[in-house]
Parts: sequence; C-alpha cells; structure tokens
Amino acid sequence: MGYRLSKIYTKTGDKGETGLADGRRVAKDHPRVEAMGELDNLNSQLGLLLADLADELASRPALGEIVEVLSPCQHRLFDLGGELAMPEYQALQEPEVERLEAAIDRWNEEVGPLKNFILPGGSRLVAQAHVCRSLARTAERRCQQLNAVEPLRPVGMAYVNRLSDLLFVAARLIARRTQVDEVLWQAAQKPAS
Repeated sequence: MGYRLSKIYTKTGDKGETGLADGRRVAKDHPRVEAMGELDNLNSQLGLLLADLADELASRPALGEIVEVLSPCQHRLFDLGGELAMPEYQALQEPEVERLEAAIDRWNEEVGPLKNFILPGGSRLVAQAHVCRSLARTAERRCQQLNAVEPLRPVGMAYVNRLSDLLFVAARLIARRTQVDEVLWQAAQKPAS
C-alpha cells in the first residue's frame, strides 16, 4: 500500500472548512464533520480502553474475550467514518451488527439482570468502558443529526447503537471478571418533613 498522507497540513482548512473525499467543501461544524469527529473521539477512547485491557491480560486472562470482541470495533468505527467522509463508500455490513448482538447476549447472560442503576466507576477499566459507552451515545446522536439532513445507511446507525449497548455490558463484565463491585446509584435522601 502506498502512502495515504504525504503531507499532514494543507492549510486548506484555515478558514473553517474541510474537504470531503467526494470533493465537497463543508464547514468544520457541519453535521457530517461533527459525526465524523465523534466517531474519532470514540475510537480514540476505545483504543485507550483496549490498551488498558491489554496491560491486564497477563494477570487477568479472562479479559481476553473482551479484547477480542472490542478490537475489531476500532476498525469498523474507522470504516463508518470513511462512509461519512465518502458517502458512496459502503464498508459496514449487517453481519457486524449481528456480531455485536451475539456478544451482548452472551455477556448479558453472564452478568445477569440489572437490579439497580450503576454509575461509571469501581476501577479505571470499568470507568473507561463507561466513557466509551457515553461517547458511543454522543456519536449516535451526531449521526442522527446528520441523518435528519442527509440520510445515512441504516446499518451504520444500528452499529453505533449496538456498540453503546455492548460497551455498557462490557463495563459490567469487566467488573465481574476483575472482581470489582459495581458502583450502585444511591438516590438523594428526601428532606425530613
């Protein structure tokens, strides 16, 4: 494969616009660019989660399955970003959504039903999985905003939605497999009458 980026800066974005792969120039706050940026943000934080998980694998091999399921997600997020940058490009396919659903079902069975609301925390790994989950929701909202003005393929929308669900269950599974108590939400006490 040849070089994809021979020059990192082009100076063409200095006035608040960026170029899409189809040649269009759009404002840097255009819904398409916002959606691409949120997918990139999610992908970066997912990379941090995967690095943290990898650091724990030697002492906690039970985390290996989580790494195996989440690692391809970085590539698929990049694919989805590519679809947004090049609207004619179609990389993401339905079997990838089904792969996430299968992992959600498998993991959810292991962690059991949710009896209380939980908060992000308990350990750095659990908290980072929740950071990724919340960023997936933000990316989903940005994609929905774009979809309202420029329709997107349904598979991409479904993928980001399932990924946030997967990350929620992954956070719970990480807590279980690392024997960390989930942080349960405690309602504010009602004032005494």
